Amino acid sequence: MLQAVRNAFKLPDLRRKLLITFLILVIYRLAAHVPVTGVNAEGLRQLFQSNQLLGLLDMFSGGAMSNFSVMAMGVYPYITASIIMQLLIPIVPRLEAIQKEGEAGRNRLNQYQNWLTIPLAALQAYGQATILTRSQTTGAPVLSTFGFAQYPLETLTTIIVLTAGTMFAIWLGELITEQGIGNGVSIIIFGGIVARVPQSIGNLLANNAWSLVVFLVVTVITVAVIVVVQEGQRRIPVQYGKRVRVMRGNRLMMVGGQSTHVPLRVNSAGMIPLIFAQSIMIFPGTIASYFVYSANATIASVATWISTTFSPQSNLYWILYFFLVLGFTYFYTSVVFQQQNLPDTLQKQGGFVPGIRPGKPTETYLNGVLNRITLVGAVFLGLVAILPWITRDLTETTTMLITSTGMLIVVGVVLDTMKQLEAQLMMRHYEGFIK
Repeated sequence: MLQAVRNAFKLPDLRRKLLITFLILVIYRLAAHVPVTGVNAEGLRQLFQSNQLLGLLDMFSGGAMSNFSVMAMGVYPYITASIIMQLLIPIVPRLEAIQKEGEAGRNRLNQYQNWLTIPLAALQAYGQATILTRSQTTGAPVLSTFGFAQYPLETLTTIIVLTAGTMFAIWLGELITEQGIGNGVSIIIFGGIVARVPQSIGNLLANNAWSLVVFLVVTVITVAVIVVVQEGQRRIPVQYGKRVRVMRGNRLMMVGGQSTHVPLRVNSAGMIPLIFAQSIMIFPGTIASYFVYSANATIASVATWISTTFSPQSNLYWILYFFLVLGFTYFYTSVVFQQQNLPDTLQKQGGFVPGIRPGKPTETYLNGVLNRITLVGAVFLGLVAILPWITRDLTETTTMLITSTGMLIVVGVVLDTMKQLEAQLMMRHYEGFIK
């Protein structure tokens, strides 16, 4: 691997791509430390210790949310817009037709996705700022100059700045994709997650050195298992029938007849099910926390029970989390597979699975195989999701070096970047990372 890195830096064009990627990451990390005006830093720190939802958003902002910087929302609105578009494509016939237009259709859908990101970013900016304004941690709001009633100009400025920060982060990600190595948006999230590892190590050392040793071992084992599952696939054999094609001079030529395979991934959903499940599990507790100190005793009692039940200290929280991850894994895998429309594509290209008739029987067969291998991926994602709960009795804490969702992102980004770098090296007859 070290030799491959040296070889990469010996090539001028590849060295330029790597340096551009590092430079853009440095720019993003610098921008992540430019705070929005009127922020109570101490109150913000205490709020993040007690609010799980903000912790989830902080991960996707690359740590910028904990500073409430101009990049506080990171690329999360873009991810939300991407998920919405993926769910809308099979529902809206017009979008499905655009997707089938090839490269031009994909570019058009990407344009719609960028447009959708802007209002989503503005709404999220207003929502996050409102939460900070209403949060009393040190006797004063975390964000003191927000609210259209009293501070209309400051409020509008804050929303515009946060929205612009999101679009700037997306632009930096696109620059990495075009000029650097890897998927830009993923690498920006990756950089933010990795940047917080030293702080996590320091916290574990301060609390319990034994916890650090345990989590290092668990992290290494988890990463190895993630790599195996992420790269795992079931290869469905596909045979293409021979066809007679008329060539120049009215000559007949027999073409086709080759054999290949269709890879069905064990984990086709990636880390999306964890995001969905965690967002749903966090939502009831977050809403209930605002009514815990209600003047009405009944409302306060119910809110306290909900807040306690849907907190990481509750065993029920982790059990529900596990089953939600399983359900969302099947749901998202089914949506993605339907968008690919694989049985119809095979039939149009003259391909068929040996022993299975084209059309509906092929679709039934592929769905059956996908459901069986998805069970392995779903259980795996569920176990990764509840890993802090599993290790809690060993370490007496649920704090980890990297969150379960973050670990999936980090491993996935590293694998994808390594493959792209290997492809660049192999084109120049160098030995790549993956043998």
